[in-house]
Amino acid sequence: MVRSSVTRTARTAIETVSLRKQSQYRNNSKQRYYSIWAWGTSTFPSLLAEEQTKDRKVLTPLRIDTQNVFNIDPNSDVVVKEFVCGANNSGAVLSDGRCFVWGANKNGQLGLGHMTTDVSIPTLLTLQQTASDDGRSDPVLNSNLIRSLHLGSTFSAAVDTNGNLFTFGYGGSAFGGMGWLGHGDSESHLKPKLVESLVEDGCEVQDVQVGDSHMAVLTTEGEFLTTGSGAYGRLGNLDTTDQLFLEPVEILAGTIIRQISCGHSFTLALTTDGIIYSFGKNDKGQLGTGGGMMVDMYAMSSLPTVIEGHLENRNIVKVSAGHSHSACITDKGELFIWGMNLYLEPTLVSSITRCVDVACGENYTIVLTDDGLIYSFGKGGKGVLGHGNTGNLNDPTLVVAMADKTVLQMSAGLSHFACMATERTPGGNPELIKRTI
Repeated sequence: MVRSSVTRTARTAIETVSLRKQSQYRNNSKQRYYSIWAWGTSTFPSLLAEEQTKDRKVLTPLRIDTQNVFNIDPNSDVVVKEFVCGANNSGAVLSDGRCFVWGANKNGQLGLGHMTTDVSIPTLLTLQQTASDDGRSDPVLNSNLIRSLHLGSTFSAAVDTNGNLFTFGYGGSAFGGMGWLGHGDSESHLKPKLVESLVEDGCEVQDVQVGDSHMAVLTTEGEFLTTGSGAYGRLGNLDTTDQLFLEPVEILAGTIIRQISCGHSFTLALTTDGIIYSFGKNDKGQLGTGGGMMVDMYAMSSLPTVIEGHLENRNIVKVSAGHSHSACITDKGELFIWGMNLYLEPTLVSSITRCVDVACGENYTIVLTDDGLIYSFGKGGKGVLGHGNTGNLNDPTLVVAMADKTVLQMSAGLSHFACMATERTPGGNPELIKRTI
């Protein structure tokens, strides 16, 4: 498979402009030139929404009052750096390192030290203090500042500003698979616990993703690690055996990974060369490797396999795994989707161009274009498409309620969605998120 070296320059340009837009968002914090909008089904109070239907659906974008909700001093420079939609819960990471979580918590997946059906009020998440050999607090392990958060349906993970990984919630079982939290056993933890094996190996975490019963980690060196249930080959190590610790995906040793994404029971890895590897469950065609009539409820692959088909000779810059489907964006702004029993291989969505980001939930997809507009399509029964109804959409359709805003960052949960946006300049065209290459 031939990949053009020129595309690396294109990809870098896209990333540089995206970072510039995020910097602009932070620099305008004193004027509060930003907002957070959310919609979808609030089975648990994960949307903080009072304006919802009787069946707890928010059908159109609802603005979240971040200052009041997260107790932000209006005179400070503190802003919401990242808003996270989990499987059935939500979280927010602030620029000062504080992190708030709320929503479903019956397995302790919010890391608050207890198990309840849900947490309705955003609550501060704190990290474990770790002592050094002399009994003193270790400053390397105790920044107490959270850099990123990923919330799952039964367990979750957080990365601090030093690149240390903390996991919490349900740890697995002999029946459903063990090692979900990566601590060498199936023990559950109600508070964030440092994954010490990574510290011992000198690994700094760049990103973490959680599936239904497995976890994937990307280090700053581009190494790809997995742990948890091995069912359906979702760990990528050629069998279905559980792993109790985070172990390298051996077949990808030497391959530098730039992005990872976990679906319900499958995993995607994007390399620096713009190639996607997939492995795990494939009952809906979510691996994108074809298979024809061979795709059934038991279909799977424990071997990380390159997704080819229409992606061959294309350079991928972003990938997203939903519950049982996937999507990716090329360096030319093309959008491809596969899975949901609709497409067994990547299929070009020709009705939309100039895409720069994509987020997949449960049977729905939301796309961001270079002018800051978002488009949604898929199954809308849970109100996740943001069009004021619960109808389905076959093609990407502009979310009209957000048309007067420029979206900068977005996050998709199973049945709810949120995005960070700025107001557009009156009478002017917004700066493009991606420059013409």
